[in-house]
Amino acid sequence: MGIKHRLIIMNFLQFFIWGSWLISLGGYLGGKLEFSGLEIGAVFSTMGIASLFMPAVMGILADKWINAERLLGICHLMGAVALLYASTVTDAHVFYYVMLLNAMFYMPTIALNSTVSFIILEQKGYDIVKYFPPIRVWGTVGFIAAMWIIDIFGWKSSANQLVFGAVSSFTLGIYAYSIPACRPEKSGNRKTLAARLGLDALVLFRQREMSVFFLYAMFLGAALQITNAFGGSFLDSFKLTYPDTFGVKHPIALLSISQISETLFILAIPFFLRKFGIKKVMLMSMFAWALRFGLFGIGNPGSGLYLLVLSMIIYGMAFDFFNISGSLFVEKEVPSLYRASAQGIFMLVTNGIGAILGAYGSGLVVDIFTKSGVRDWSSIWFCFAGYAMILGISFPFIFKYKHTNLK
Repeated sequence: MGIKHRLIIMNFLQFFIWGSWLISLGGYLGGKLEFSGLEIGAVFSTMGIASLFMPAVMGILADKWINAERLLGICHLMGAVALLYASTVTDAHVFYYVMLLNAMFYMPTIALNSTVSFIILEQKGYDIVKYFPPIRVWGTVGFIAAMWIIDIFGWKSSANQLVFGAVSSFTLGIYAYSIPACRPEKSGNRKTLAARLGLDALVLFRQREMSVFFLYAMFLGAALQITNAFGGSFLDSFKLTYPDTFGVKHPIALLSISQISETLFILAIPFFLRKFGIKKVMLMSMFAWALRFGLFGIGNPGSGLYLLVLSMIIYGMAFDFFNISGSLFVEKEVPSLYRASAQGIFMLVTNGIGAILGAYGSGLVVDIFTKSGVRDWSSIWFCFAGYAMILGISFPFIFKYKHTNLK
């Protein structure tokens, strides 16, 4: 089997694991286990908490001491154990800590998966910007496939989704050891303490444009968390007014359109990066987020279903044009000696700090527009759209990076 096909399998399984429970877990916790909203929110916050430090720690290990593909395998094997145990837990307090442990091992694998792909493609002489997106797109296909399997087998409200995720994680953990070696790069004669600990990647923050890039990546990570936290609750709010509509009966299928859209926009990334550069591509992402939230504000599962569908399609540009493009930008701009550490920093600001700010900030906004238990979703989404617009308006004046053709 060719190396590109082997990387496709790796990327497919990487996000297949996440798709097996990320979208449906809230329904299981709130339904069968009867967790409160605060307890459910706490569980989802574990991903942001873990992303504050674990991707950076694992990136340092991959840069300095352990083969990246082996570390990827170890993390997935440990994550499999955590998910399997989580399927047996019914206490909210214990469940929180088990899922935090799972997040500590899963969240670093997102950056490690990219790092392994980049290293191997480079080793084989492939153009990373050209060949990585068509490989990464299979990760989104895996996420969608897992969502549909959970839906088809009726595991949305049962612990089977966690068992299924554990089996998938174990499979990738074993498979990772078959990937060609991605050894830590020799650091020559560098003997400083920072170099030994992998903290030399922090020198990136001395560069103004990289600092601004990471800052806005954090803000966009917050926008992503808004969707993750309240997209499902938003659709559930229509159960009384539109009980027999497709969006209410099959919210997971409707939300999966967002992931389907991702597959198309991922494939478009090489063209957009070369044609417009990271600055304009991220700007497109910001305005796409504004449009995504705005369409939610005026849509509904009845006569406004097409607006919700359009919002799901826009999501592909909003997510991919900062997440995948940002990862590629970091790969091209950062010296190879700390490429994994830099990817870990990117994960930290987007899925760590950004996710936590998004979770708590969006929760505050939702509470402000909730009266007597009824949420004013239109005002909520328009508020989020305004947030994205502010980012889009300010970004070109602060980020001064000049585009050069990425090759």
